[in-house]
Amino acid sequence: MIAIVDYGAGNLRSVRNALVHLGADVVTASTPDDLAGAEKIVLPGVGAFGAGMRALRAAGFEQPLKERAAAGVPLIGICLGMQYLFEASDEMGQHTGLGLLPGRVTRFAANGLKVPHTGWNQLQVRQSHPLLAGVADGAYAYFVHSYYVEAGDPADVLALTDYGIEYASVVARGTIYGIQPHPEKSQSVGLQILKNFVEMSA
Repeated sequence: MIAIVDYGAGNLRSVRNALVHLGADVVTASTPDDLAGAEKIVLPGVGAFGAGMRALRAAGFEQPLKERAAAGVPLIGICLGMQYLFEASDEMGQHTGLGLLPGRVTRFAANGLKVPHTGWNQLQVRQSHPLLAGVADGAYAYFVHSYYVEAGDPADVLALTDYGIEYASVVARGTIYGIQPHPEKSQSVGLQILKNFVEMSA
């Protein structure tokens, strides 16, 4: 059973539809208690980091997510949900994340590029990993974000993406995973990544 965390600030429907399409048994976790029986957890996110983390905390999810991750329950953060996994963000102020991975979130410098980074861009695969099984180096995925992750440990970075700078777009440590692009908008590449997450053993 895969639980999608519903804290009022995530794009649940499209991610849920993609997981159901892949044959996953999906439930919506509207309260922290709903995570208790989950074999895997999906943490989606859209909007601003600070507001999203406040909503996550107000719904009581912060500590249960940390506990489940510490217990080895596979957890994947998607888009802003990936950014929550890190220690902090400077999006419209200073905000603390879940701190499950070292690193912080910061804004793209324009440098002649449009911000937000919107559209198709490549995943430069840096490590072989089950999450990226069947995803070719240079595969295209769909992005929408103004802030990016500066990973604190290069060993956590599975793929980079170049948008003026190279930044971490897919990360993993143990059973904690994150993907910056929207898998549900990334066609076959996004579905492959979600399929890998669904089928991976803990």
